[in-house]
Amino acid sequence: MNRYFLLIFISIFSLSFAHAQEYSFGIKGGGNYVTGGELTGLDSGEGFNSDTFNAESQFGFHAGIFFELNFGKFFVRPEVIYNSMETEFAFPVQNSTYAVEKLSIPLLFGYNVLGPVDVYAGPAYQNIMNATLQGTEPVNQTIVVQNTPLAAQAGVKVGLGRFEVDLRYDRSLASAETQTIDINNGNYGVNRANFTDTRLNQILLSLSFKIGDSEANTGRRRGRGCYF
Repeated sequence: MNRYFLLIFISIFSLSFAHAQEYSFGIKGGGNYVTGGELTGLDSGEGFNSDTFNAESQFGFHAGIFFELNFGKFFVRPEVIYNSMETEFAFPVQNSTYAVEKLSIPLLFGYNVLGPVDVYAGPAYQNIMNATLQGTEPVNQTIVVQNTPLAAQAGVKVGLGRFEVDLRYDRSLASAETQTIDINNGNYGVNRANFTDTRLNQILLSLSFKIGDSEANTGRRRGRGCYF
């Protein structure tokens, strides 16, 4: 599946580049509001916790690059984004941070609604670089976050000269898959447990800066002297 997605990604990008009226590229970064994570303790004897814990949302960050190809009011926008995501489990003794790092490659298709306002949506290939839960035994045991590398993204962005403000929702297309883990009961109050849902979703707020812009079509909605 990974190979097919990358081949489709390259094919669409190559075809779009050949027919694009103008293009831009640059860097972006911002904050993430991260949600997700569910864990149920296994009652392995007297005094062991068997409660279900839902992780509390936390903030993370992201940074990356983008390349946008424009066709009048339509555009195609591939990106490469590094995401650092966290949620937190409130265990009986102390809290435990569930941390995930991933590399996301969205392929977004958009439309200019009015003036500087665009809407867009598309698939994203996501490679999990690291995933850990504090307190696991062995320490930093690897957590299996997803059973498919695909996610879906949708959002809105506003152009302000060479800058853009971008708000989007990123949702994993993986299904929930249970993983049994061991946790240090003395430090956290949970012993063996089923990590019943390891998926994380996020809302991203980004600020983008266009390093390069063809400005081939000066009559497009952000043109007419808006750039500096």
